[in-house]
This record gives sequence, C-alpha cells and structure tokens, in this order.
Amino acid sequence: MTYCLAVKVNRGLIFGSDSRTNAGVDHVATYSKMRRYCWPGERVCVLMTSGSLATSQAVMNAIERDLANPDAEFSLRDGKQLHEVAQYIGKLSQQEQQLHAKAMEKSNASAESNFILGGQIAGKEAEIFHIYPQGNFISASEDTPYLQIGETKYGKPILDRIISKTTTLEDAARCAMVSLDSTIRSNISVGPPIEIAMYQKDSLDEPYHNTYSLNSPMYKSLQKQWTEGVRKAFDQLPRYDWEKD
Repeated sequence: MTYCLAVKVNRGLIFGSDSRTNAGVDHVATYSKMRRYCWPGERVCVLMTSGSLATSQAVMNAIERDLANPDAEFSLRDGKQLHEVAQYIGKLSQQEQQLHAKAMEKSNASAESNFILGGQIAGKEAEIFHIYPQGNFISASEDTPYLQIGETKYGKPILDRIISKTTTLEDAARCAMVSLDSTIRSNISVGPPIEIAMYQKDSLDEPYHNTYSLNSPMYKSLQKQWTEGVRKAFDQLPRYDWEKD
C-alpha cells in the first residue's frame, strides 16, 4: 500500500507521495513513487503510482524504452493533449497485467496498479488524471480539485476542508504534507520519506521538488504545529449543557 495525491489549483499543481513498499511485515522497503519528466518550454509530466510495484516498475521501464526509441509508436513527448498520455500509460499498465494474468491468478495475487498523471503541454491547460488498473482514467473536478490513490481515507478530511481552486500553491503543498502525515500516523503501510513537487502553471519548467524525512526540520515543525493546533482547536470546542451545570 502507499499514498499519493495531486492537487490542481488556479496557480498550478501540487504532487505528494510517500515512499514505503511492503509485501508483508517482514518485507518493508523504501521506494520513490514519483517520477518527473520535463522538456522545458514543451511539456512537463509528473507520474505517481500505487499498487503492484512490479507492474509500476514495468510501466516506468516501458516509458523509458519508448522515450529512447525514435521509432516508438508513441511516447510521453508525442501526445498533443495530456489525456492522450494518460491513455498511453493505461495501455502500458494493461499490457503488463495481461502478461502475467495467469500466473497472478494461480497465486491469488494482484498485479493491479493505479497511477496519477499530471502536468502541462505547451498551449494546453495544466491537468491531473487518475489512471485506473483497467486502463481508463478520470480528471479532477471543479468541486473536488484533487486526486488520491492508495490509502486515501486518512488524508482525505483535510483536503475536503482546505482545498479549493483558489487555494495558493504554497498552502496546497502544506495541506498535502499534512494529508500525508495524517495517513502515516494512522496506517503502518504508508511511510516516509515524503516527496512534494510543485508545478507553477504555464512555466513549462522543471517542478520544484523536495524529499522530507522524519528528521527534516520542515517536517518536524509541521508535525508539531499541526498537532498543537488541532489540540488547541479541540479544547475550544463548545461545551455540552451538562458541563455548564
């Protein structure tokens, strides 16, 4: 399990992911779930993944293969619309799952992976897409301008309360970190380091990117202030009638 999210606001896009993978309590490892592809002035793509690590890695390898092959039928640089790139990634995922379908069925295991794709192509809007294991995909809506994959439930409440299309990029990035931290606190299958990427709309340049461990000053400060703030807000909640007596 893992947790990744993408947020679309008026000024751009925010991406956040954890780095934990596991195949049981005795097989826990760290693996980046975020890949960034940038051709300045032309297009920017950020890809995050959850689910089967084998399928995810195979899709990433196929993307690199097609980028290196000038005769490839399609690559990240070929789509004129970002949804065409989403369709391409969904197709790669489907091909990889079908390749191992019989073996996975015999072992009662799943080869499914979910992906979040975000970015911008020159002259087009910045967008984010959730690509399902079946190969189809959806985009974020005006009312819910974020997407999540993996262990989504613990990090969703703050997104619902804070995120709107007018939220600043900086606040959206802070909200993404709190959403990730809340999930890490509640689910052992999600863990640090946390990766945050910020893409400014129409810049068509490499997104700002940073990785935060448990000992990173920014992460430690955010954890402390959020916990103290929640406790203070809780202590100020209205009292029941019987308490007033």
